[in-house]
Amino acid sequence: MSRIVAIVGRPNVGKSTLFNRLTGERKAIVDDVSGVTRDRHYGTSDWNGVDFTVIDTGGFVPTSTDVFEAAIRDQVHIAIDEADVLLFVVDVMTDVHPLDEEFSEILRKSKKPVLLVVNKVDNDKLSLDAMVFYSLGFEEYFEISANNGSGTGELLDKLTGILSAMPPQKQENDLPRIAIVGRPNVGKSSLINAFTGEDRNIVTEIAGTTRDSIDTRYKAYGKDVILTDTAGIRRKSKVSENIEFYSVMRSLRALENSDVVVIVLDATLGIEAQDLNLFWLAHRQGKGILVFVNKWDLVEKDTNTHLRFAEDIRKRTSPFVDYPILFISAISKQRIFQAMETVLEVYDRLTFKCATNELNNYLLPIIEAFPPQSVKGKTVKIKYCTQLRTKRVAFVMFCNLPQYVAESYGRFIENKLREHYQLNGVPVSVFFRKKN
Repeated sequence: MSRIVAIVGRPNVGKSTLFNRLTGERKAIVDDVSGVTRDRHYGTSDWNGVDFTVIDTGGFVPTSTDVFEAAIRDQVHIAIDEADVLLFVVDVMTDVHPLDEEFSEILRKSKKPVLLVVNKVDNDKLSLDAMVFYSLGFEEYFEISANNGSGTGELLDKLTGILSAMPPQKQENDLPRIAIVGRPNVGKSSLINAFTGEDRNIVTEIAGTTRDSIDTRYKAYGKDVILTDTAGIRRKSKVSENIEFYSVMRSLRALENSDVVVIVLDATLGIEAQDLNLFWLAHRQGKGILVFVNKWDLVEKDTNTHLRFAEDIRKRTSPFVDYPILFISAISKQRIFQAMETVLEVYDRLTFKCATNELNNYLLPIIEAFPPQSVKGKTVKIKYCTQLRTKRVAFVMFCNLPQYVAESYGRFIENKLREHYQLNGVPVSVFFRKKN
């Protein structure tokens, strides 16, 4: 199960650069001017088979009266409370700063695992200079250069070791968990009320009414599930209240703890950047994915309106386009029963298991007919394939030269598996490994 890792520290020590390094993206803006990161950035990472969510926080200034730094300070405290592990980043170029000393005391009081990360260590001289950070009182530190990646392997080994040793997060039971996520005021609470036939969750026209994640046990079609209503996740530039930041943290954890994620859109607004962030977070974590376009009764439409709408959504989420899109109205209960049936079908597909001999009998003839393209005169030969026994749907292809298999060929194999085994709504991972 995925965990939350927060990157914390004073301004301008390289937190955003480390975030970009760990997530493999460039979502966080990096600049030499302190205070660039005022909003929270979320991403996912994995190392040694351990998945985790990474949060980039703003620079912590304990006593500033600046309105932005005060807001950042409060939200860093929330991140410390919600995270499972903290990466405390310091800058070797500036020696031990008084803010580092003050912040280290705050982190020790949190009782959370803290890894001291000495950043910008690009040569042997700076490695010697890093020893001064023992004065902060931590048993060890990790020398890295977030800019070029040196030292991050050792840091990740330690981090994933801590995460792997943590006991499983407690759940009420082992029932399937369905997270209803989306921006504020798209109708998430109304949708759960429509499913259950009860006004269990507060619904108003004010965006942000739901502040925490609320679980509802629900029985339908012979299945017993947990529906989780989450706080609306809006663009980070709009997250100004500390309580709302806390709500976002809880929503992300609800997404991680779920089996199936239902992304709810407002039909009058369409799909936006924050919806795509939720979509790809769910995809990278191997969750079942559905998109519900709510408030469909408010849209003026002709015969092909829903087709054009769906085409636009799939275009924005390409190359993963094989998932259900339903056009519903939580208020009028339009297609509500079909929506729940589809959710349960996607959950059933998540538990798909295929016998190895059956998989090879199906896939190897296709691979023989359409082999990977030769690279530098070398031919890739795939000899054997099997499904990994993991919680997510994943397959491994054993071959002689996995480094030469193009990404497009992996998508070709994925599409063939989807088509044959009908894995609509389920992210499928295909790995190519060296055959010993």
